[in-house]
Amino acid sequence: MRPSHRHLTTSRALPAAATAAALSLLTAACASSASSSAPAAAGTSAQPSTSHSMTHAAASPSESMAETAGMIGNDCGMIPAAGMGSMHGMAMDPVAVAASHNPLITTLAAEITKARLASTLDSAKNITVFAPDNQAFKNLTAHDMTMMSGTAELAKVLKYHVVAVRITPAELTHGMTLTTLEGSPLMTSKMGSVYEVNSADVTCGPLHTANATVYIINKVLIPMH
Repeated sequence: MRPSHRHLTTSRALPAAATAAALSLLTAACASSASSSAPAAAGTSAQPSTSHSMTHAAASPSESMAETAGMIGNDCGMIPAAGMGSMHGMAMDPVAVAASHNPLITTLAAEITKARLASTLDSAKNITVFAPDNQAFKNLTAHDMTMMSGTAELAKVLKYHVVAVRITPAELTHGMTLTTLEGSPLMTSKMGSVYEVNSADVTCGPLHTANATVYIINKVLIPMH
């Protein structure tokens, strides 16, 4: 039996209709993809910038907290947060240079230079410096200032503040007797929450420089002989 003309027409039309429908759907899909991809691309471009900014903002407090962790003394908040006199900045320089940038101990730095000890201290390895603050030098008596007026005498007093090893806060609590570069002993102790070296209070430390550990103290220590 021969197929009717109507049946053949219908059979041939179906693939054509399906193809047209498929093309229509494909065109719509491409348009939808293009319209949605533009915002997505913009969003993708913006995201790393936002993420980097947030990460950078979060890093600064973390670095600050890491630097101040384990600090002792009430004056650490007076250390600059940034710049060469900051904790991070001091760590980049040898001790005499670092002291010259820290606004709490600039007088000590000047006295080190006057005593011709800068190169000696800057070239030393792994030392501890008990650094009198600026006010401590202002509190010196006339007798003490006279005794420190000569270069050799001043160098002797300053060497009394230096120990040839790095000392940790934990070690300060043990009542240690430390031998200084001057040759006389220093006594460390802890009274309540206050760390002491001889009769001086530690007001901030430990500050780290390229070659030294620094504790800021509130008195100039005078050797007994």
